Amino acid sequence: MSPTYDRSVPVNDDKLRQARFGALCETLRPDLVRFAFWLARDRALAEDVVQEALLRAWRSFDALEDEGKAKQWMLTIVRREHARVWERKRLEVQDLDALVRAEADVLAAPEDAAVGEMREALFRLEDDYREPLVLQVMMGYTTGEIAAHMGLTQGAVLTRLFRARQKLRKALGGPDTTEEEQ
Repeated sequence: MSPTYDRSVPVNDDKLRQARFGALCETLRPDLVRFAFWLARDRALAEDVVQEALLRAWRSFDALEDEGKAKQWMLTIVRREHARVWERKRLEVQDLDALVRAEADVLAAPEDAAVGEMREALFRLEDDYREPLVLQVMMGYTTGEIAAHMGLTQGAVLTRLFRARQKLRKALGGPDTTEEEQ
């Protein structure tokens, strides 16, 4: 739910502008971080992407005419900022032993194994399939909202959602729904 403000008050008042933007950020930041995490697959990188996106949003905040559309506007900025970071990103060498030690508790917990397996399968999905699935399942978007956000038709979104679920099912060893039962 986006906060509403009296748009008749001039936004030249810097304190009011800061208060409006601060309230908007406070409301939307958890969703922005969650979305960035699913795009970036890394918590620290997601935080950086959101921070840069918020700076970009602040610079162009006066261009936002309908604060009811602020969430979609900010998610678009996050997605574009992630793309910018991805273009500049250099591959970093990871210490596998340190990663295994860091994940030892998660790897050792049998009840969490299915969640970890699902997360890994989701991360292996191509962005074109993962993004609409995350927007629908994690963020609660409708297919119409996803279509508007991604610049696709609803039919294309439904196809991507179907294929994403199909790929996840296959990756997790579930039945393949494309084969006809004999």
